[in-house]
Amino acid sequence: MAKWLAVLACLIIAAAAPAKAADSVTIGLISKPPFADGAMGARLAILDNNTTGRFIGQSFSLDETALDNEGDPAKAAQNLSAKGRKLIVSLLPADDVTKAAEAEAAALFLNAAAPDESLRNGACRPNLLHLIPDRAMQADALAQYLIKKRWSNWLLITGPDAGDTAFADALRRSAKRFGAHIIATRPWTFERDSKPETEVSTFTQGGDYDVAAVADEAGNFGDLLSYRLWLPRPVVGTQGLVAKGWDASAEDWGAIQLQNRFRKLANRPMTSVDYAAWLAVRVVGEAAQRAKSTDPIAIRKAILAADFSVAGFKGRQLSFRPWDGQLRQPMLLAAANGLIATAPVDGFMHPVTEMDTLGTDRPETKCTTGPRP
Repeated sequence: MAKWLAVLACLIIAAAAPAKAADSVTIGLISKPPFADGAMGARLAILDNNTTGRFIGQSFSLDETALDNEGDPAKAAQNLSAKGRKLIVSLLPADDVTKAAEAEAAALFLNAAAPDESLRNGACRPNLLHLIPDRAMQADALAQYLIKKRWSNWLLITGPDAGDTAFADALRRSAKRFGAHIIATRPWTFERDSKPETEVSTFTQGGDYDVAAVADEAGNFGDLLSYRLWLPRPVVGTQGLVAKGWDASAEDWGAIQLQNRFRKLANRPMTSVDYAAWLAVRVVGEAAQRAKSTDPIAIRKAILAADFSVAGFKGRQLSFRPWDGQLRQPMLLAAANGLIATAPVDGFMHPVTEMDTLGTDRPETKCTTGPRP
């Protein structure tokens, strides 16, 4: 009896003892319009990291810096680094991503917003990883699906903005890569308040094409094209059938759980930028768990390890390309009526992994200072 009383007393003392304080990781975040809303994805991932971290004595938090259009990303990065934030999620345009990464080489930046291929090629940096798919991945995903459908003749319609030009260039590259043919390129020059029924029909006359591929990232005219083309053809690209990292219609592989949790937190659907920011924070959480450490240097080493991967509700583990820091991930092909397909599309082969049929492959890269050789 005395023995059991002694055991009971020990259990009571243990229960009353204060819990060991969790080792903490504070992740920096810098945002700027038009990507600032993506911070909601990072906030959800902090909750997810803490759910897992609670069992292994780790806790996670965000230190957010929201800049206006004139804000200095380099100074923001230096301020965060000075506080020990060596892992920083970037919700910045491409030029600002570069400024921040150059200003604070000791920090690892996780790009969750800028799709510019230059950041993965000539402007790549060893302290810069990319969670958001680039335009090349978007265009390749579309091209694979269109070729699979034998819709190989494209009418390319481009807007005037720099992003439109960049996406149009990505479509041209993908057409050449996968064997499609752009029958003509037509720049959109009409005003928004023009008569779309007449003008779109006339504008898209001439030649036979299987799809109208549109490059209009700001959404200035692309939504006017469907059902108004001269020929009864689908619209693809930045409107119509769109290739993206995430879509509100994704439900497979447990994605519906992520969708519901995000909607509860943000009171809106999850966007591709939200998802990329969520992934960025989850990468840090996964790496901290693997490293069994909350030290930023140890976490960075774990992220850059050749065998690192992270789950992302896409049916497979996601990993970083060593040559340019881009996260390999399936692309979702979605339209107004929901998810249509995923890429890589069956039948497109690669000697290493079919995931590298999307975007810049190792033999094509112009990046000489990537995160790993």
